[in-house]
Amino acid sequence: MKKVVFVLTSHDQLGDTGKKTGFWVEEFAAPYYALTDNGFEVTIASPLGGQPPIDPKSDDPDAATEDTKRFDSDKALQEKLKNTVKLADINQADFDAVFYPGGHGPLWDLANDQNSIALIESFYNHNKPVSFVCHAPAALKNVKVNGDYLVSGKKVTGFSNSEEEAVGLFNVVPFLLEDVLQEKGGIYSKGTDWGVYAVEDGLLITGQNPASSKLVAEKLMAQLKN
Repeated sequence: MKKVVFVLTSHDQLGDTGKKTGFWVEEFAAPYYALTDNGFEVTIASPLGGQPPIDPKSDDPDAATEDTKRFDSDKALQEKLKNTVKLADINQADFDAVFYPGGHGPLWDLANDQNSIALIESFYNHNKPVSFVCHAPAALKNVKVNGDYLVSGKKVTGFSNSEEEAVGLFNVVPFLLEDVLQEKGGIYSKGTDWGVYAVEDGLLITGQNPASSKLVAEKLMAQLKN
């Protein structure tokens, strides 16, 4: 049985707004169910361990999907989520791939988390897929392979500047993901705002927004089945 570790943010403050953030439910639930329904085993980790914060906006009825509704009534998964493993205790050797769901939280913690950076580098250096959706490619900001940024010269996507503007957080986020991916040498592209768009470049798989999370999971499964 192939094993995948999901890494969720532990950060719950939306800058200085006094509002809450965290991970985006759809970006966790859609890939989680896609993988587990197909026989993959998923472990969930976060920098602090325990219950990771859910972005309250992703719980809104207008953000609901079939997968989020399934999650809302899935007591076993909610219980599992309360007990995420500390990121420092995760060993790349125990898994076949890593998946990072988004939400705005990763911009603050995972972008600079040394355990996360080392974990991504270790997966990549051991020829294992690394996958990210929406704001989660922020976790790639400081990841290097052989002295160069991992994203340098690679096709990538992630939450776009126009989408950030649309949600009114253009001036709240610590950095704009689209800009940073390009600054680090990534060949950034995007689809339409809120449309399904994912890019694969070797072991690196990235998706643009919540709607793209299942496609990232499907690309990841395809790699793991080969």
